[in-house]
Amino acid sequence: MEASDLKIRFGEEGGKHWTDALPIGNGRLGAMICGRLHSETIHLNEDTLWTGTPADYTNSKAPQALSRVRNLVNRQQYPQATAAASALTGSNPSEAYQLLADIKLDFDYSHLTGVQQTYQRELDLDTATVKVNYSVGDVQFKREHFASYPDQVIVTNISATQNARLSFTLSLQSKMINQTYLNGTNQIIMKGSCPGKRVSPQLQHSAQDTPQGIQFSAILDLKIGGTNGVISVLDDNKLKVEASDWAVLLLVASSSFSGPFTPPSDSKKDPTSECFSILSSISNVSYSDLYARHLNDYQDLFHRVSLKLMRSTQLNIPEDSSLELKTLAPTVANLSLVDSVTQVSTSDRVKSFQTDEDPSLVELLFQYGRYLLISSSRPGTQVANLQGIWNKDLEPIWDGAPHLNINLEMNYWPALPCNLSECQEPLFDYLSSLSVNGSKTAYVNYQASGWVAHSKSDIWARTSAGHGDVLWALWPMGGAWLCTHLWEHYAYTMDKDFLEYKAYPIMEGCVAFLLSWLIEDNEGYLETNPSTSPEHNFIAPDGEPACVSQSSTMDVAIVHEVFSTFLSAAEVIGRTKDNIVRKVSEAQPRLRPLYIAQDGSLMEWVKDFKDPEEHHRHLSHLFGLFPGHTITLEQTPALFEAAEKSLYKRGEEGPGWSTTWKTACWARLQNSSNAYKMIKRLINLVDPDHEIPFQGGLYSNLFAAHPPFQIDANFGFAAAVAEMLVQSTLSDLFLLPALPWEKWPNGSLKGLKARGGTTVNICWREGDLQEFGIWSKEHTRTTLTKRIHYKGTMVTADLMTGVFYKFNGQLKCLNSCSLSEMACS
Repeated sequence: MEASDLKIRFGEEGGKHWTDALPIGNGRLGAMICGRLHSETIHLNEDTLWTGTPADYTNSKAPQALSRVRNLVNRQQYPQATAAASALTGSNPSEAYQLLADIKLDFDYSHLTGVQQTYQRELDLDTATVKVNYSVGDVQFKREHFASYPDQVIVTNISATQNARLSFTLSLQSKMINQTYLNGTNQIIMKGSCPGKRVSPQLQHSAQDTPQGIQFSAILDLKIGGTNGVISVLDDNKLKVEASDWAVLLLVASSSFSGPFTPPSDSKKDPTSECFSILSSISNVSYSDLYARHLNDYQDLFHRVSLKLMRSTQLNIPEDSSLELKTLAPTVANLSLVDSVTQVSTSDRVKSFQTDEDPSLVELLFQYGRYLLISSSRPGTQVANLQGIWNKDLEPIWDGAPHLNINLEMNYWPALPCNLSECQEPLFDYLSSLSVNGSKTAYVNYQASGWVAHSKSDIWARTSAGHGDVLWALWPMGGAWLCTHLWEHYAYTMDKDFLEYKAYPIMEGCVAFLLSWLIEDNEGYLETNPSTSPEHNFIAPDGEPACVSQSSTMDVAIVHEVFSTFLSAAEVIGRTKDNIVRKVSEAQPRLRPLYIAQDGSLMEWVKDFKDPEEHHRHLSHLFGLFPGHTITLEQTPALFEAAEKSLYKRGEEGPGWSTTWKTACWARLQNSSNAYKMIKRLINLVDPDHEIPFQGGLYSNLFAAHPPFQIDANFGFAAAVAEMLVQSTLSDLFLLPALPWEKWPNGSLKGLKARGGTTVNICWREGDLQEFGIWSKEHTRTTLTKRIHYKGTMVTADLMTGVFYKFNGQLKCLNSCSLSEMACS
């Protein structure tokens, strides 16, 4: 297998564990393909299926409770403040992500004797297609599954190498409340509903007094081919296919969800009509054309970035010192591996990684993160939640909800550097909704201006503090952290219209809240009070555990970041005279500084409290290092060193998302050795029958584990690897700043994005930079030059000068080229 063979492979059927199935998705519809021989199950999801209805979670009693908590904090009675802060948390739980249905395929009895040695199942990331191949006797069967974004349909094609050998029964089943019936002999229709109020699955069918929840419909359309093929009805809700040559299944689904502010009972959407409309639009489209449209759409995104990591010293690259970037082909035709990987299962590759450290598996996992983002977040869809769009439970772990104290943000870390900026659009739509509900929460709960969001939300854009322990529920910085993505989108795309008309109004509301939330302490600093460091206790001076104090390091770092980016945004769009800009300029210098603890690490809280859990999974106090930009070697060297000590102090253990966050932090510290250690730690196979909580790892389908499955680590991994390869500011570009040269001495990348609207290609050989190219579209250029950094060397480059060559220890400009001239573009 060549390094470009981006496939997740199985040599056996799935089914025992959901994490043995392979995911496909078009942003809105998702499916998990088990690939069984005799009785196949395809698990289906639709991203708007949630419990509940719009609700008012504001708390008119909160202002009085807030005053009491603040007084206790001011008196340094932290355990008492923590107990009192429970009055600020919510009284109702967030809603939960639901599931859609299962497609059931039961094949004829001959499949019970299918030759297991011929069985192959794979997810091809290059085509976003799951394929299942096997033989029954001398007949070869093939199944292909993909989820089309342009046509909004999940497609399954089943074929055999001999005529009239395909026979099976087909049904559509669901754990949701539903009615299923047939429409003629080629369609199964399901109509169902989500609970309008959060209840346990055991009580769903008896909960008659709950409000109407989201309604949904799904239609499974069947087409067969061959002169002998017959479809008949079985048991009034199943279809039976006999003696066909091939079959194509089309699954469409829709819901009544009309946005977070519209109760389902008021929705004007008819899910069934929408399903029929989608099917009508593709009724005359052949399978091959559906597949072609799917490929064109998907590959336009996926093919923007390629990555090759190699141990081999034998590269098919000309030795000509005048090598130009255009001589590098955009595929692996010019780059070959000496130690090619045989077609072993991906789970076996994960198992052997601790010894063989196969670089191509890192490539696969990097591109898998990009694939999952394309598959779970597209313009017009909901945000990728805690499991992306894939879910098997009526009560998913942690509700499958967006968590704003790291998980939702991490989901979108790879969008910009990995050249998938469009996939971030649902996040901005979601932010708009949060800002509406968050203004009510800010006004009622805190008597504050602007808008606020806490640590956990749902499809209804909940912004109030969660229902549960103060330790995680009371954290009013969720919206502020998300707002940093707005500026980052501008920094990478240089889209001034986006900044002015979409981002700035949301940022302005967030800043208005922060200005209201900050209060002056007796030292003259502006404090956040109450303040927590997400999900992490400290030991108060009286020896008791607590989590509430003031101005946690994360709070201060986020406020600094939001203030800085807001001021930058105001300058770009010409709003520096605004009164709120003046207030931010005056407030920012009054924020409490970050402190260094006695042991040299960065303090996590305002005081050097004893930490009862030094290896805690959250790296909240390191926000300023990554993903923030307020802790840097150039501007804050002492804090930079303290952040490094904090990272050592945290240790290597932790769930998958924590591992990838650490990888990114080590990369930002330009410590390639420790960044690679975290990669190696993540690539460990998890046994679903013997999961160890908080230990991380990967399942056999490469889903990342907490355990259980959380998708944020998959996204975090892609972002962390990108951070190892390219780092940037609007004016600086760092090439291969945290590349583990001894592990990946040869390689190339193309298409990674950097701030300033810049695209980057790099080739390195024998542990040294060989060639790189940078360019920026004319209309995105804000400056003519960029400083290029590599191993302590710096050159200044014109953004339209595309190629530089590393020669005799110097970065030497080789030639000038435009985007259209670059073969690697």
